[in-house]
Order: sequence, then C-alpha cells, then structure tokens
Amino acid sequence: MTRSRILRWTAGLLLAPVALAAVLIAIYGWNWLRGPIERAVLHETGRELLIGGDLVLEFGWPLPRIRAGAVSFANPAWASEDLMVAADAVEISIHVPELLRGNIVLPEVRLERPLVFLQQGGGGRKNWLLDLNQQDEHARIRIDRLTLDHGRLGYDDAAQDTSIRAELSSSDTQSAAEELSFTAQGQFKGMPLKAHGSGGPVLGLRDEDTPYPLKADISVGRTGVKAEGTITSLLKFTAMDMRLSLRGENLGQLYALFGIAFPQTRAYASEGRIVHSAQTWRYEKFSGRIGESDIAGTLQIDTGGKRPAMKAELVSRLLDLADLGPAIGARPGSVQAARQSAAAPTQSPTPAPVHARMLPDLPFKTERWDSVDAELTLSARTLRSATELPLDQLAVHLSLRDSVLTLAPFSFGVAGGQVEAVVSLDGREDPIEVRARMKARKVLLARLFPTVSPGQTSIGQINGEFDLAGRGNSVGRMLASSSGNVGLVVVNGEISKMMMEKAGLHLWEMLVLKVRGDKLVKLRCGVADFSVEDGIMHADALVFDTAITTIVGTGSVDLGEETLDLTLNPKTKNTSPLSLHSPIYVRGSFAKPDVRVDQGRVAVRALGALALGFASPVLALIPLIDAGPGKDSDCRQLVRDARAVPHGDKKTGPRS
Repeated sequence: MTRSRILRWTAGLLLAPVALAAVLIAIYGWNWLRGPIERAVLHETGRELLIGGDLVLEFGWPLPRIRAGAVSFANPAWASEDLMVAADAVEISIHVPELLRGNIVLPEVRLERPLVFLQQGGGGRKNWLLDLNQQDEHARIRIDRLTLDHGRLGYDDAAQDTSIRAELSSSDTQSAAEELSFTAQGQFKGMPLKAHGSGGPVLGLRDEDTPYPLKADISVGRTGVKAEGTITSLLKFTAMDMRLSLRGENLGQLYALFGIAFPQTRAYASEGRIVHSAQTWRYEKFSGRIGESDIAGTLQIDTGGKRPAMKAELVSRLLDLADLGPAIGARPGSVQAARQSAAAPTQSPTPAPVHARMLPDLPFKTERWDSVDAELTLSARTLRSATELPLDQLAVHLSLRDSVLTLAPFSFGVAGGQVEAVVSLDGREDPIEVRARMKARKVLLARLFPTVSPGQTSIGQINGEFDLAGRGNSVGRMLASSSGNVGLVVVNGEISKMMMEKAGLHLWEMLVLKVRGDKLVKLRCGVADFSVEDGIMHADALVFDTAITTIVGTGSVDLGEETLDLTLNPKTKNTSPLSLHSPIYVRGSFAKPDVRVDQGRVAVRALGALALGFASPVLALIPLIDAGPGKDSDCRQLVRDARAVPHGDKKTGPRS
C-alpha cells in the first residue's frame, strides 16, 4: 500500500466520528446528547437529570455555552423535596480547562423560572454536593455569576433549626437600571425571619472582580438590619462596603447571628459604615443609642486567628448607668422591685423572691466568652444614675483573652473625686473566680449627697479602698462568697449639728436648734473598716467623730442575704440637760433598712424621770442628763480600740 493511501485511510478513520457526529447533528440537532448526558449524571451522582426540551451547544474556547429547555435535577432520597433544581430553561458556560482537571466550573448560569431547593442533612450531607453520599466538599459545582428570572428558592437545615423560602423576580425593563427584587421569610436558628430588598440582575456568587449592588431590609427575631452598598462575591464575602443600620432589643442576641459574644444590653439602634476586606471587618464611625445612652465609635473584628479578635473604641456624651445593668447581670427595675416588695405588707415570714434582690443576680454566659478575644475602650463624659450621684468622666479598658475578662483601668469621677479599680473575672473556672481592687480618692462629702441641704454638710473628703476575691457566676453570688477588706475614711468636713443631736436623742438641743436654726459642727473623722469573710462584712472599726458627738458602731453586713445588723452607739461630748440617750440599731434588708432606737432603754429613762418628777420637778431631769466624756476623742485611738474587740464580742444589742 502506497504512502498516500495510508494517509488517506488514517485521515478517514480520524474524521469518521466527526463526520458521524455532523450527520447526527444535521438530522437530530444536539438533542441526541441528552441521553448520554442524563446517563452520565445518573452514574456519577446517583440522581436523575431530565432534559425535556431542546439542547443547543455553542462552541467557543475556553468557554463553550450550552442551553437546554425543561431541565430538572433530583434530590437525594433523604431530602424533603423531590427536586433540587427545576427550570423552564438553563443556559450555562463551561470552563473547559477546569473540566479537564476534574473541576466543574460554570462562569455563567442563567435560569428561567427556576425552583431551587438546598438542604443540609445529618452526617454532614449537603444536597448540592454531587458525590453519591453528598459529603465530598470537592464534588460541587462552582458558579461564578448567576442570573435568575422569576424564581423561588428554599433552604433547610434541621440541625440549625433553619428553614427559609424566598422569591426573586427581575424587572421587566431591559435598561441598565434592571434589577432583581427579592422577598424571604421563614426561620433562622429558631428565630422568625423576614427580608426584602433588591440587587443587580446578575448575582456575583463567586465573582471577585465585580462588586454586587445590594439593598436589603432584614429582621431576624427581634433584630433588624438595613443595608445598602456593594458586596464582592456573595458566597465568599471577599469584600464589602455598605451603609448599615442595626436595631434590636439586646446586643447579646447578636450571638445567634454572628457567633460572637456581645454584652447584654437594653434596646439599641446604630448606623454606620461596614467595610470588609481580607479577614478584617470594620464598623466605622457608627453612632446610635443603647437604652437612654448615646454611643459612637468604631468596631473592628479580625477573623484570621484562633478565634475572632475584636477591637473597639467607643465614646459617649451621656451614659445612663441603668443601661449598664444588663451587662453585669442586673434585672431591669430590680432595685425598684426590691424596694416595693420590701415595702409591701406581708402575711407570712416567707423570704423575698429572687427577683426582689438588690444585687445583680443574673448569671454571666461564660460559655460564650471563648467565642472572641476583645480589646475595648469606652469613655463617657457624663454619667447618670437613678440615685442622682454626681458621676462623670468614665474611662474603662475591657480585655477578654482566653475567657478571662479584665477591666483595667476602670475609673470614673464622683463628687469631685476619683474612683479607680481593677477587676478580673476568670471564665475558665466554674463558678467564675473574681478579684476586684478599688480605690476612692478625694470624694467631696457635700457633693456626694446633693439632695441634702447645704446646711447639713460642707466640704469634706472621703478616701477608701477595697480588695475582694470570690467565686460566683453572678455579681450577687461573687459578693456573697467574697473575702477581703473594705475601708473608708472621711476627713476635714462639717456636718449638721441637728443631725448629730438627733443621733444622740438630745431633746433640749434639738428644741434650741429648732428655734434658733441649724448650724454646722466640725467633722473630725469618720472611719469604716470592714473585714470580709465568706460574704459577711464584719465592722472592725466603725467610728464617726464630730465636735459634739462620737458615734461608734459594731456589727456586720451580710452580702449573701443582703441584710444589715449594725449598732451605733452615740457618745456626747457636752452635757445635755434633756436626753433619751440610746443605741441606734440598723437592721433589715438592703431594700428596706430599719433604723430604730432601743425602745427599752428610752422607756426606762423616761419612766425614771417621771418617777423622780413626783418627788421634785428638778429631780425629773437627772435620768435625762447626758454628761458626755467632756473632751475630743483621739480618732486613731478610737479606731485601735474598735479593732481590738473580737468580732464575737461586738454585741449588736437586742432585735425587735
């Protein structure tokens, strides 16, 4: 056989399949490929693909295009819907070089009147994975850009208690302003979800070159989000630049949405710009309110580490302390409820219910603390409190690292002075281990009690500090188990003489001051020194010394039961011709303190005066005269004497 004949035969053998394909295409079009394609898909996925309409192929390199009519693709048997995809028509482009490497990459997909249902099942199964068990993350179709025309989408994930149904429709106009509108409803992680909005006609699912315009209004549970801007790659969120408005009942509820622990708060609303690139998210220059407090600043989250790392710089012009209550476990209105409960008459000695406690008792959710590391600074110009305390200039740095929460420094101004504290809570332990150290310096007595008449207090400074350690999952339980020391010192002040005469029950002086008017007397010193053991504050030294009266106190304060058991013994320094001298007992709960005198002693003195009065009116005054020590006391010595008495010997007097 000659060489030329060999070449002709070889060319014929090579071209025969092409010629046969050309004949089939000429007679039947591309529809003859429907069967082979359907069988190949069934073999590879175990799921049925049906092409009910014409099949058209347009050659092009490296992206040939295929169009097919009346297409449906079945779900695996475990899915709750029969079909994963059904559409009147499907048009796709295929990346041939990726296909030769075993990857199915579709740069463009267009679906006409589609029905798409995605579902995650048990064992990591996902119906969009195309292996026989729907578990191989590599066995998926990658779609870069998707165009939908009047479609319906569904997504179910029983493990996450999520089920969402959405409808999408394109505008009828073919102008450049064409857009895709959508609505969605259902539930997300057990919370009701509603959403509506609009975007560009082509969904940039994985397109990392073209930002996708999006406008959305979403509500999940009691959290609402409004966003308008662009997202690059809707599935990967490669980049984002949007105006964002956020509102809700409690920032803590964002944990369910983002998996990051935020503090418990009152209702909030904010608006700012959210920017994302690489592994960084920034909520920039936002402003808003939490409860009655204004808040502004910038918050950044970096997702590139072991856990998300949050940094925030926050400022407030007016911070209402009631808005910080939920963050430390205080129930809304708990103080008022406790006082009302204590004031209400009771028919039985049943203890007050838990909700009536004054100290915060809601537990911290420490299981969320390992969801984020955080560095947060907050500064507030003015603080507002329900008790009208003169507070200002709050500055706090919060650090959360490996479930250990630290406030250092934590400082604020009060009554012209300054309070500085360092607080550490170890959330790795159950219950939480806590250590708190606080110092108060140069707090002005007159400004500390602004509701008291200026004629009752004058300039005087309070200095103090406490150092406590305890265990507990709420502030109340931490204090109930705490041990350490608490101390306060008052120096260089003046105080109402009428107040001091009332403390000593000096009836004659009270009458004189009532006629002539009150005046100020020198406050030499005031000392409150408590040792704390297992939540019981024992008064090691409780002394209040003025120019006319010295008050020495004994007793204890129970932080666990929130009760007071103190006795104040006034000792006059001047002879009082008419006095019902008696210890003062401070009893009751934090919510309703009960201050009273020893009625037995008062009655004995009064009866003695009455009996002597029958003999002589002058003798009637003898039991009522309080001679007093006659000179000022040494404050240091008073404190030393008070500390020298063991706790068990510091009798608090009879209860009534």
